[in-house]
Amino acid sequence: MQRPTALPPPQTQPQFDGVSAQELARELVGLYPDRTPGTSGAIGAARWVAGKMALYGFDPKVNGARVETFVDTFRATIPGRGKVTLRNAGFVVRGRSEDTIVVMAHRDDSGLGPGANDNASGTGALIELARSYVSPRGSTTQPPQPSHTLLFLSTDGGAFGGLGADYFARHPPYQLHIVAALNLDSIAGRGPPRLEIAGDQARSPAPTLVETTAARIVEQSGSSPGRTSALGQLIDLGFPFSLYEQAPLVGRGIPAVTITTAGDRPPASFGDTRERLHLRRLTEIGRAAQTVVESLDEGLELTRGTRSYVYLGPRIVRGWAIEFALVAMLLPFVVAAVDLFARCRRRRIPVVPALRAYRSRLGAWLWVGAIFLFFALVRVWPGGAARPVNPETGAAGNWPAFGLLAVAVLAVPGWLVSRSRLVPRRPATAEEELAGHAAAMLALLVVALLVVATNPFALVFLLPALHIWLWLPHARDRAVPVRLGLLALGLCGPFILVGSFMFRFGLGFDAPWYLAELVAIDYVSIVTFLLALGCVAALTQLTAIAAGCYAAYPSAAERPPRGPVRNTVRSIVLAVRARRRTAADDRRAAEL
Repeated sequence: MQRPTALPPPQTQPQFDGVSAQELARELVGLYPDRTPGTSGAIGAARWVAGKMALYGFDPKVNGARVETFVDTFRATIPGRGKVTLRNAGFVVRGRSEDTIVVMAHRDDSGLGPGANDNASGTGALIELARSYVSPRGSTTQPPQPSHTLLFLSTDGGAFGGLGADYFARHPPYQLHIVAALNLDSIAGRGPPRLEIAGDQARSPAPTLVETTAARIVEQSGSSPGRTSALGQLIDLGFPFSLYEQAPLVGRGIPAVTITTAGDRPPASFGDTRERLHLRRLTEIGRAAQTVVESLDEGLELTRGTRSYVYLGPRIVRGWAIEFALVAMLLPFVVAAVDLFARCRRRRIPVVPALRAYRSRLGAWLWVGAIFLFFALVRVWPGGAARPVNPETGAAGNWPAFGLLAVAVLAVPGWLVSRSRLVPRRPATAEEELAGHAAAMLALLVVALLVVATNPFALVFLLPALHIWLWLPHARDRAVPVRLGLLALGLCGPFILVGSFMFRFGLGFDAPWYLAELVAIDYVSIVTFLLALGCVAALTQLTAIAAGCYAAYPSAAERPPRGPVRNTVRSIVLAVRARRRTAADDRRAAEL
């Protein structure tokens, strides 16, 4: 464990003008209430920001080579909206070092409301912060040159998974020199200040940056900013996900933190009007952001890069220690599963038929998964960039009933093929059920080892099932409801993930479809998807055993002469021939 320290406060007092930032936010909302990417409002908002920055001094004619401006134009697909053009606008103040500190805020909204707090408030604060580092038109005073280069970035597509921040993180040249990034999002709400640090990968920003930001907020507001709970941070490491724009930067090794007055999910668009902007909160966070930038600029050393950890109060537990603990908790299951397999070998209980039964179940689920991915490829599901879907949009909550029904219908052939080998032909013996448990445990062991190789933090979703399901062979003589209850208890691990989306992100019963949509747009990797299908196949085998309807894969003597595929093809051919003969007989009868 470690107690990270903050950089010292700056020498000067903050000059951030909250009233001016509020007026800028209100002006943006009044002129362009709909700033959805790809619309005329989005184009107008980008021009408005550029015009304000030029008026306040971001003009090479006024400040020469000391300032620089740029616009990055790119295209991206947003689920439910199609392919649109987006624009990032950057405003650079050259420092004595090429090392860059980024202050960013997205200017777009979801189109479902005027977006005053989310995120005209962050855009107004961004402009107000930038104007203190340049000389406006007509001014003769020159502000001091910062030690580090400062980049004030107005991103597009922030309300749709951080598209602008993701593009910025993936493209040079500035991302090669970034030492810290501060994101301002929904900072004029009535809620207390809060820090978001989750990334797209199992990483977190440098603790020095987080502690410095927290310390400056305490100095300006008098209270410590909120954070995600320790369990929530562990979930975010096991399933990296965030709706804020620090996530793509942290995922690519750039230390970044978001200041907001909202929760894990940005505020609802309905009612997000300019009359509800909270001036005192906007002023406090704006001044805190200014002192954070000055502290980072004056700091002799900045902790670079990202790492994994979990906050427990004022201290952090390092990620490698958490990984070590999770792998250590996996070892008892490894020993028990291997011992169960060895016990079957010593008793000469054949495990191969049980493994073949698992293979048939896995094949059926892989068939279902292939259908789902094919439908994603042909855009039956809402397609888009591999970024988090805005929870307020239809793509996040409107389940495409026709597509789901089509998946169910097309899954029937795969189920029929596997069922012909798995239907009980006789009551299963105790030895066959024990072999079925061993095969399922071995499959789960392989899945767990692959999880360790990809993201050890994801074991938090798998370990409860591994430990609880080890007791299923001991409950063989118990009633069926008891065995099924024990099986259901092992699902508390996956429910932790689903429950996080249901309650933390406010998706309710749309959480399962939202997770499926993340798979469809390739935000969830194909490897993770296949590992999940492997777990589901093991679950169905254990369910069959617990329900008393398990059957081991039949031997050659028990199987029909033709396999299920050949038998299905033969049935279709015979049916076609019979239909042709009937049609020929009808024609001859008509001729007679």
